[in-house]
Amino acid sequence: MRNVVILAGGSGTRLWPMSRDDRPKQVLPLAAGESLLRVAYNRLQGLVEPENIYVCTVGAYADVVRKELPELGPHAIIGEPARRDTANAVGLASAVVARNDPDAVVAFVGSDHLISPEDEFRAAIEAGFAVVEQRPRALVTFGIEPTHPHTGLGYIERGTAIEGTAAFVVDRFREKPDLATAEEYLATGRFWWNSGMFVWRAETVLSVLDELLPESAANLRQVASVWDTPEREGTLAGIYPNLQKISVDYAVMEPASQGKVDAEVVVVPMPVHWLDVGSWAALAGTYAEDPNGNRTDGTTLSCLLDSHDNIIVTDDPDHLIATVGLRSHIIVHTQDVTMVCPLSDGERVKDLVAQVQSDHATKYL
Repeated sequence: MRNVVILAGGSGTRLWPMSRDDRPKQVLPLAAGESLLRVAYNRLQGLVEPENIYVCTVGAYADVVRKELPELGPHAIIGEPARRDTANAVGLASAVVARNDPDAVVAFVGSDHLISPEDEFRAAIEAGFAVVEQRPRALVTFGIEPTHPHTGLGYIERGTAIEGTAAFVVDRFREKPDLATAEEYLATGRFWWNSGMFVWRAETVLSVLDELLPESAANLRQVASVWDTPEREGTLAGIYPNLQKISVDYAVMEPASQGKVDAEVVVVPMPVHWLDVGSWAALAGTYAEDPNGNRTDGTTLSCLLDSHDNIIVTDDPDHLIATVGLRSHIIVHTQDVTMVCPLSDGERVKDLVAQVQSDHATKYL
């Protein structure tokens, strides 16, 4: 049976101070007044049955996820007691889905992507399902046609086409490149952005984890075995926070693409406009731009004198943000925090959050 898991465990620190511990970016109204999580859920309509949609998130977010998606089934939220990166998140979710359906096929999609057109997204996921149903040992990922030499994303180099499918062999994965290398990638025409979305048989990825991450795999299977019992919470809390923290790319996709296990890694093209909303600069790409290149979210009240190429956001529609002679900065205002940083340092907001935590504990997080 086909299933979809929305991965929604990220903390969104690079979108601080809007994103907080009790209000993660997934539930903020960042997509034309809707939350990214709601948009991600709505994109799945018609793809699988509603009862086969799950959300994997940090357990502390379970209530806000349930509030945002009240139509989720009673057992559809898979809560992690701690963040242990994506290898454990997809392993746990795969084990949970497979406990009642050993032949389950699972697609993993993100909760922080803006994707259009959505019909092309669904068609690509359908193609991924078809590949896995035809080739049970396939691990499918999705490649996005690059529009520019992005240095903040990983890349996939595609190889030969696989006859009778929409997929290509993955020759190699590449980590975030410098600008010159990214330009070389685009010039070859063989590289796609790594979307971080996947499709596979649940038991296939679990068997791969058995070989590549055996201790974690055994522990994840143990958790799944008591999932529907009163022992779940205690077992999960005792095991999960101690699992090796590692991404699914490092733990599974890269070694599998190198032939280290009996599984094939393939890539299916997803011809969409795709935005990973991971930073203020990325999110601002969805905002309207004034004649001077300044971007706001449409509700922000501002007065910008001789100011150019700034990103300015406030969650208070009555609060005026005024600037004089400001160039290429990010200003984000909330009730208790105002953050200002050069646009070129936007990726360092994550470091700023760590400093705030050090100086002020968790008061502003």
